[in-house]
Amino acid sequence: MSGASFVPPTRNGVGPSCIGLPAGAWPTTLDFLAERFPAIGRAVWQQRMDHGDVIDEHGEQLTPHSAYQGHKRVYYYRTVQAEPRIPFDEVILHQDEHLIVVDKPHFLPVVPSGGYLNETVLVRLKQKLGIDTLVPIHRIDRDTAGLVMFSVQPQNRAAYNALFSQRAVKKTYEAVAPWRDDLALPLTRESRMEEAGHFMLQHEVSGPPNAVTHIDVLEVLGPLARYALSPVTGKRHQLRVHMAALGLPLLGDGLYPILTPQGQIDYEHPLQLLAKSVEFLDPVTGEQRRFESRLVLQGLAQ
Repeated sequence: MSGASFVPPTRNGVGPSCIGLPAGAWPTTLDFLAERFPAIGRAVWQQRMDHGDVIDEHGEQLTPHSAYQGHKRVYYYRTVQAEPRIPFDEVILHQDEHLIVVDKPHFLPVVPSGGYLNETVLVRLKQKLGIDTLVPIHRIDRDTAGLVMFSVQPQNRAAYNALFSQRAVKKTYEAVAPWRDDLALPLTRESRMEEAGHFMLQHEVSGPPNAVTHIDVLEVLGPLARYALSPVTGKRHQLRVHMAALGLPLLGDGLYPILTPQGQIDYEHPLQLLAKSVEFLDPVTGEQRRFESRLVLQGLAQ
């Protein structure tokens, strides 16, 4: 791959995507992109090129007739047709020269993916603050509300990412789920999790544990309870899988224990899972940091 360092600028808060071109005999770059991304379609790629939205690693705009050159990078700007507004707003809890901490509402994705582009925390923040270097240090699911941290300066990003890879961040979540008085709490759930045959789902399998969660109860109200969940590891959907495996599926969960058909988003019944607090020793400033969400789960009142 070429060592070119050019990266196209952010446009209205949206940064470019990048793909490396392998060795091959495609007549044009358009031919390759249309084959590589069949779900997007050739006509869409041609339209992007006509609008100057596909650029090579030297900053030159590619046209539908640009010859294919392997071992190069191509940058492109995504578009989402008729992207609906998500009617909930992120709230900035903390901002300094190194970190931005946000309370993310339910239903709002952290980063662009699939049919979400402008309606994401990352793009909204870039548009609001004018900081194109923002990158999330960690992520939570679109369905989950609560704390998300963003790195401001590229030179500090690796140090903050290492906090999570080295499990140096104490994270606490809150969740609303059924109450089981026969379950001795607190407890620690350890299991091995793998993809469950569907790209959206994980499940527990036999084998050495790779997912660990501490679980305690905070409040009981009739058939429901509010739980404190402290993940030691960070497997995808770990908290949802562990609670469902204990017979405590989270209120509003459309994935576990049963995958419900995809349809209209039900804004009235969000997943009752909240990233409540994070605590860590800041690797850049040396400060002991603690941030807490101001959001409150409503599941016990439903």
